Amino acid sequence: MRKAFLAFAHSKQTGALMELSEILKPDAVKVVGTFSSKKRLLQELSDVAAACYGIDAGHAVNALLERENLGPTGVGHGVALPHARIRGISRVIGIFFRVEKGVNFNAVDRQPVDLAFGLFAPEDAGVEHLKALALVSRTMRDSGVCGKLRANDNPLTLHAILTEAPASKAA
Repeated sequence: MRKAFLAFAHSKQTGALMELSEILKPDAVKVVGTFSSKKRLLQELSDVAAACYGIDAGHAVNALLERENLGPTGVGHGVALPHARIRGISRVIGIFFRVEKGVNFNAVDRQPVDLAFGLFAPEDAGVEHLKALALVSRTMRDSGVCGKLRANDNPLTLHAILTEAPASKAA
């Protein structure tokens, strides 16, 4: 039986526990080569979000850059969690990149980022945005999950790793 990594809060959409599969489409998972800068990575995240979810890429990248100005979202250990609230969406959406050559993200540990999980939430999402961010953060703090992500280069495999991570991890 396949297990999905669950948040410890109820999803607004389903009334059930939130799962990564609710916010991350398989085609929003990419293996990418390299980026010249953090800004370029954020632009590409926004472009993929536009292609997969129909959001405005320009508005999305501006929102991500504005959020980054408050403080970098590079959380350490090669992981970044860029996120922003934007107009024009009705639910939280996600994009995941495995970057083949890490990019400087001004992370807390100064390590280059090779795993980036971007989130966009509706402007009025309230607690839903925080629940999704906590869910992604718990998943990306799991060294076993990150090791599997780094060891694979097939986007469908990466999506499966992310959406099937064990539910037994505590917050």
